[in-house]
Amino acid sequence: MCKRILYLVLFLVLSASGQEKLDLYFDFDQHQLNEQAIKKINSWIAEGKDYQVTKLYGFCDWKGTNAYNDTLALKRVNEVYNFLKDSEIDVTKNIEIRGFGEDFEQSPVQGENRRVTIIYQVKKEANVVPKESVVAEKQPEKAVEVPKKEFKERMKTAKKGDLIRLENIYFFNNSAQVVPKSEPVLYDLLCAMVDNPKLKIEIQGHICCKSPEQKEVISTARARAVYNYLIRGKIDRSRMSFKGYGVSRPVHKIPEKNALEEDENRRVEILILEN
Repeated sequence: MCKRILYLVLFLVLSASGQEKLDLYFDFDQHQLNEQAIKKINSWIAEGKDYQVTKLYGFCDWKGTNAYNDTLALKRVNEVYNFLKDSEIDVTKNIEIRGFGEDFEQSPVQGENRRVTIIYQVKKEANVVPKESVVAEKQPEKAVEVPKKEFKERMKTAKKGDLIRLENIYFFNNSAQVVPKSEPVLYDLLCAMVDNPKLKIEIQGHICCKSPEQKEVISTARARAVYNYLIRGKIDRSRMSFKGYGVSRPVHKIPEKNALEEDENRRVEILILEN
């Protein structure tokens, strides 16, 4: 009963404080983020806002003992916490973490009870590089698209200033979510970083289908999605940076003529900084 009352009070405070929340749902008896939860949190990150997470609350359905569900709820919270930190989302040092287990007002839909609630505030809009400053920068060489069988050797021999276009790194429209066929390419990039410990790169994100006058954060989120993948693969942060270039460097003139041109404009390129 005490936890139920506390839960109600906390969410009344949340409503009054102007903070927002994001719910991530878990599979039965699991604490790992499933595919749908990862897509949801990546889409939230891709909005490009300057988030600060202040609270993480974990919940379970009523099946199992109270002690088991309390532990499972905290495991779910820990999974989300680590994902946020790996994604470089600002998590307050004094973040409030609670596992409610099954001790709250349960929804009749069991899937809604297996969740973690992220409570956050938006500090300010993320900075977007103005078009003029992007155009004024020194343009690197045109990207070279490398067949998969040659990718490992190309990364090994690449020189400072080389720009390598990754084959089949594509994204869903208006999203930082990588399409499934691109996942093997991410793994190839991870292997290249592991095999070449002196390699330092800038991950560059690009978008399609927008006019240059429009502010755009998706390209930065796409570059960050690749960066986060490498971070989760234990690549040192000091070896990488990421940047979004919006539509300032399209492969095909905007507006694109077809879906293939849109796919090729929605891309990530790797600028070699050191090797």
